[in-house]
Formats: sequence, C-alpha cells, structure tokens
Amino acid sequence: MAAKPPAMSPSDLPVAEVLDRATGPRRAEADELLALLGEISGEQPVVWAGRIIGFGEYEYRYASGHGGRAPLLAFAPGPAQHTIYLVNDFSQRWPDLAPLLGKHRASKACLYLTRLTGVDRDALRELLERSLAETRSSLG
Repeated sequence: MAAKPPAMSPSDLPVAEVLDRATGPRRAEADELLALLGEISGEQPVVWAGRIIGFGEYEYRYASGHGGRAPLLAFAPGPAQHTIYLVNDFSQRWPDLAPLLGKHRASKACLYLTRLTGVDRDALRELLERSLAETRSSLG
C-alpha cells in the first residue's frame, strides 16, 4: 500500500478551482492576491493541501526532527476571508506595518483579511516582501 502524502504538500488541483472558493467581490481580490504573490515571489502558483495557493517551496526541519515542505509565500481565498501565510511572529517582527494594513486579524503566522478594501497595498507588499526575504535567509 502506498504511503499517504503529507497533508501539506503540492497537488495537481487547478488554481482556478481554489480561487473560485472566493465569491462576489472577494473573487477579484483573490485574483489580485494571486498576481501580487506571483510577482513578489517570481514563482508559479501551485495548490497545496487542496486549499492553499503557494508560490515556491522549501524544506524545513525542527530540532525535534520533525520536518516537511511548505510554500515560500501562500494564501487561501475563501467565501468569508483571505488567509495569507507569513513567517512566524510577523506582527511582532514588523510592528510598523500592522497599523498601515487597515482592518485585519493576525495569528502567529497568518494574516486574515475579510476584504482588501481599505488595505494599504504598499504595506501589504512590504509585509510579503519581508516575509519572503526572512524565509529565504533562514534557508542558509
């Protein structure tokens, strides 16, 4: 029996199928995020874990020995919000950017945007660029 692939792995699922999970005005915003992350990363979009659109990839390994693969930059469009995946503790690393983003929520490694309306695109771009640079620099 073949081993089950890890949950966080690239797939052959079409990107458009994941983008279509965002409806109404969020669908156009998903297209905007797709273009922005692609431009910043210089990578082609690939669907990860059946719902995340990732750009590029890297391997990680923790001191515990656990490891895996992850996209360099990624987002997940949805019917209620967009989730953007960033480096751990991004809001503590760059507190200068959070107030510029507009209405949002943040967790350890995710930025949640209900809508892009009111989001400062320059601040969002800067956050994505810093996150990507931090991830790449951690790879050695």
